[in-house]
Amino acid sequence: MNRSRTRIGKSVLVGAGSFLLFGVVTGLIPNPLYVRMVPRTPLDYLFLVLTAAFLGAYTLQRTHASQRDDGTATASAVLGFLAFGCPICNALLLALFSSSALMTYFDPLRPLVGAVSVVVFGGLLYVRSQRSCDVCVEQPSGSATE
Repeated sequence: MNRSRTRIGKSVLVGAGSFLLFGVVTGLIPNPLYVRMVPRTPLDYLFLVLTAAFLGAYTLQRTHASQRDDGTATASAVLGFLAFGCPICNALLLALFSSSALMTYFDPLRPLVGAVSVVVFGGLLYVRSQRSCDVCVEQPSGSATE
């Protein structure tokens, strides 16, 4: 019982922490340190909330025995960050492309990038939940391991 509380606490902390960190860094949460150069949209907030929630849910499902999906979760989180982040404020994207190219070609694709992130994260969580349910069904009741 205490282990499940700890796991739930960690997952809530990861979800809330990533929401705050990503929100401040991208300017979706207004702050004096960073001024967003692209207008905020409801989709930006939706992808921020979904990315943070999926990170929390992934943390809840993650065990030391099954870490092979970490790369997929990381890629999905990066896609989510690109979906709600300011495209011309991202130093990496700006170094690779000009600001006019980002606004012309990448900015219209941000909702699609966010949708791909949500589908990948949702699929990952679904597959992981099915794997853990198969393990629970195979083991006698009361002997399930973390």
